[in-house]
Amino acid sequence: MSDSEGEAYEKQVKIVLAGDGSSGKTSISERFSKDAFNRDYNQTLGIDYYLKRINLTRSYNVTLAVNDVGGQTLGGSMLDKYIFGVDIVLLVYDITNLQSFENLEDWYLTIAKYCAGRKPLFALVGNKSDLEHLRAVKLERHQRFAKERDMLSYFVSAKTGESVENLFRQVSAHLMHIVLPKHDSDAARIITAPIIRQEQSNASAPIKSPQSTGTTRTSICTIQ
Repeated sequence: MSDSEGEAYEKQVKIVLAGDGSSGKTSISERFSKDAFNRDYNQTLGIDYYLKRINLTRSYNVTLAVNDVGGQTLGGSMLDKYIFGVDIVLLVYDITNLQSFENLEDWYLTIAKYCAGRKPLFALVGNKSDLEHLRAVKLERHQRFAKERDMLSYFVSAKTGESVENLFRQVSAHLMHIVLPKHDSDAARIITAPIIRQEQSNASAPIKSPQSTGTTRTSICTIQ
């Protein structure tokens, strides 16, 4: 997609991070939204919600509604509501924890079950790349899982921040068929926006993505 001089485009995208507890979903969300890392593990109960507005290109802005889903919600009754209207699903696991990777199949099948028609864009995210020396999931298994399910593939470190910004920029650009600059110099041009967190007590209603007036692709989940 090329930019039209003098014309700005705006879009909101709903992203859901799913996976086992302690895989690093909250750390990734906070590293992206606040460039912060908390060494103390605090389990997410229900869902945490973040907003961040960025430039994908010089005239294309996107607001990312990042939904961090608690690991215990897989077998709960609220997951369908948390993923309602999702555009992108990031399946996150800890590369040093084999069980967190093996459980992603259940996450994938459960989320896909709630989506009719065109499924959302899925990406497989291996977290804690700074602990490569402790890797428990072979690279080949990661790549095969992603390829067999037509998923994008990434490795990040929430602790160091490595590739976190790139992850969110690339999945958003892929969703909207936007070609990022070769060196993506726009990555440093982040637009400051307030961070909103929604705790479990406020998460009982479905979170819907606002209507977009653009001509780019969107993926909408419907509840069966």
